[in-house]
Amino acid sequence: MPRTPAHTPAVTAVEPTGTALERALGRLPRVVDLLAARAAEHDRDGTFPYQGIEAVHEAGLLTLTVGQRHAGPGAGLADTVRVLARLGRGDASVALLTAHTLLHHAEQARTAPWPAALYRRLLTESRRGPALVGTLRSAPGRPPAVSARRHGDAWHLTGRAAHCPGAEALAWLAVEARTDEPQPRTGLFLVRADSPGLEIDPAADQLGLRAAAGHDVLLTGARVGADAALLTRTAPTGPPLAAAWRQLALAAVLLGTARAALDWSAGRLRGSAAHRRPIGELDARLTGAEELVHGLAARTDADPTAAERAPAVQLLAARTAADTVQQALTLTGSAGLDRRHPLERHLRDTLSLRTQLPAEDAVLDALGGALLGN
Repeated sequence: MPRTPAHTPAVTAVEPTGTALERALGRLPRVVDLLAARAAEHDRDGTFPYQGIEAVHEAGLLTLTVGQRHAGPGAGLADTVRVLARLGRGDASVALLTAHTLLHHAEQARTAPWPAALYRRLLTESRRGPALVGTLRSAPGRPPAVSARRHGDAWHLTGRAAHCPGAEALAWLAVEARTDEPQPRTGLFLVRADSPGLEIDPAADQLGLRAAAGHDVLLTGARVGADAALLTRTAPTGPPLAAAWRQLALAAVLLGTARAALDWSAGRLRGSAAHRRPIGELDARLTGAEELVHGLAARTDADPTAAERAPAVQLLAARTAADTVQQALTLTGSAGLDRRHPLERHLRDTLSLRTQLPAEDAVLDALGGALLGN
């Protein structure tokens, strides 16, 4: 169940939004250091990084994308990508959980899908402590694992959603479900994590992102008010923008993880003349991928139509991140696979993070289809 310790809110109604953003970014290096210091322990034990999440919250980074009309910093995609890349250097699991929450706040700032009353409640919880938000969607091409049945003025959700990052500590879940109506609809249902009929099955034992505690969520008639069913939402700015935010945000986490792997490898090989060129090659490729992601994020802030390039950019970034870690492992040899060192964890985390992004085949098929007109 979500933890809500009492904390001073990082964003208040009286603090200028620009100041809130600058202060949050200024606290970022200290937070990254804290995450890195505990990452190996949480990975080894498979324990949730409560301290790390609280540090992200206290720094104001967990509410960075809350809109200015809600007295939030109103960070755009460029600042979001910058923060997530840095957090990825410290702990990929914490960065991933932060990304999911930031994406919900950013979407609310753009298109306001959450009902006003429910979002005010989320903001109130965010002032009291870390209020993580997760999304449970089925795999592309598969029907939702959760069904929704209408009972009077509410919906009852039933089903099992597997591998939900942060399940044990979420405050809210946006659950994709299919209605049992004569003409079924599919949409997201906003569910409080402490709702009756919602249980966590601690089944997670994944290769990477172990601290994210991707447990299964069991729903047995969990009640959701009719106002919390986002069945007919339309985004004025169009789906490509929401997809671009998600793709570039998660690509940034991947690149941050790869950068941490390269930094450790360079330290391990310091003084070796034979490795200067190979390390330089990896650095050049990774820097190019970073520039692509950060550059497109800034362009998208200025011109939302640039979001259409996000699928190609995230694909190139994901490939580069994975190749960087694997080549770094080749250079460092058996030491890179020693669990006393972080490189093998970075390798596992990059493998797991790539599953959070669209499948390469689907991206390439769409890009090719657009060019060929079919």
